[in-house]
Amino acid sequence: MTLSRPVALLRDLIRCPSITPHEGGALALLERVLKGAGFETHRVIFSEPGQPDVDNLYARIGVGRPCLMFAGHTDVVPPGDVARWRFDPFAGEIEGGMIHGRGAADMKGGVAASVAAALAYLETHGTPNGAIAFLITGDEEGPAVNGTVKLLDWALARGERFDHCILGEPTNPDALGDMMKIGRRGSLSGRLVVHGVQGHVGYPHLADNPIPRLVAILTALKASPLDSGTAHFDASNLEVTSVDTGNPATNIIPAQARAAFNIRFNDRWTPETLADEIRRRCEGAADPAKFTLAFEPTNAVAFLTQPGRFSELMAQAIEAETGRRPKLSTTGGTSDARFIKSACEVIEFGLVGQTMHMVDERVAIADVEKLTAIYERAIATYFGA
Repeated sequence: MTLSRPVALLRDLIRCPSITPHEGGALALLERVLKGAGFETHRVIFSEPGQPDVDNLYARIGVGRPCLMFAGHTDVVPPGDVARWRFDPFAGEIEGGMIHGRGAADMKGGVAASVAAALAYLETHGTPNGAIAFLITGDEEGPAVNGTVKLLDWALARGERFDHCILGEPTNPDALGDMMKIGRRGSLSGRLVVHGVQGHVGYPHLADNPIPRLVAILTALKASPLDSGTAHFDASNLEVTSVDTGNPATNIIPAQARAAFNIRFNDRWTPETLADEIRRRCEGAADPAKFTLAFEPTNAVAFLTQPGRFSELMAQAIEAETGRRPKLSTTGGTSDARFIKSACEVIEFGLVGQTMHMVDERVAIADVEKLTAIYERAIATYFGA
C-alpha cells in the first residue's frame, strides 16, 4: 500500500515507543525530516530535581516576522494491557481506513499533519516571507515541567519571536471540523484534613467525630455555584474526588477525615482568588482551628485567545476543507497552550479525539490527510500565498 506523506509519517511516529518521558526515537525522526527540508533544528534536554529529564525539539525555517508556530508533543501515555489491543499499540497497523496505535489521536496525528503540511507548502511556495517554527515536546503527558514551558523560555531567550501558534491537540468530538479551541479552563486541586479526637463509638462524649464537620464543609463548597460562566467559558465546577478516614473499623470514631477536590475554573478567577473563595467557604462552615486546607501548586491558569483575524483564518481553512464551521470552544482539560499563550496567540485544532488514551486508539486516514490540507491552506493564507 502506498501511503500519503502524513499517514506514512504518522505510522513511523507510532512505531516509536515514546511513552512519557522517553523520547523513543520520535523526536529524532522529526528532526531528520525537518532538517532534510531545510529547517534549522535544535534538540534541547531539560532537567529538574525530582523530575525525569526530557528531550525536546525546536525547528525553524525562514527569518523575521511573522512567525507561525506549530506546537505539539510526541510523548504518549502507556498502552495498558497490550493483550486487550487488536493490534500491537506501537505497530501503526492500518485496517478499514483507520490507522491504529498509541498516540494516533493524541497527538502524533496532529504532529504528522503539521509537518507534512509545512513540507508541502515549502515545496509549492518556497521559504515564506517570515518563518515557520515547530515546538515539539516529550513532556505533555507527564509532569509538564521539562517540556513546552522551558522550551518556550529557551527559544525566547535566544531571540526567537512568535506571532501565532497552532496546537494540534485532538479537539473534535465527533467529526473533523466540529470544534476549535480558543482557550482553556484553569485547574486547581485542594486537599482538606478535618481534625477530631479518636474514640469509642459507645462513648462519643470522650471523642470528637470529624466526619460531620467534613460533610458540612463539602456541603458549603457545593452549595452555590462558583459563577455562572462567561461569554466563552462554561461555569467553573468543583468536584470532590476523594473522601477518606483511613478507618477500617466500625466501632472507632476516627481522628481525621480527609477529602480531595479539583476545580476547573474560567477566566473570572485566578488560582489565588479562587483559593481565597474556597477558604472563605470552608471557614464559614467550620472552625478554622478544626481543619487544614492546602492547595497543590498549579501552572494551569484559565486563558482566552480573543476571536479575531487568526481564529477566522483558521475557521475559514477548516470550513473550506470540511464544509463545517467549527464551534469556538474552551472546554476540556488543560493543554500546553496555557504556556504558549504568554508568547503569542494560540489556537488548538486537531483530529477527532474519541479514542485518545483508550485501548485500540485510532484515527481515520482520511482525517489525517484532511487535517494536513487544512494546515497547508492555513499556512498559505497566513503568508499570503
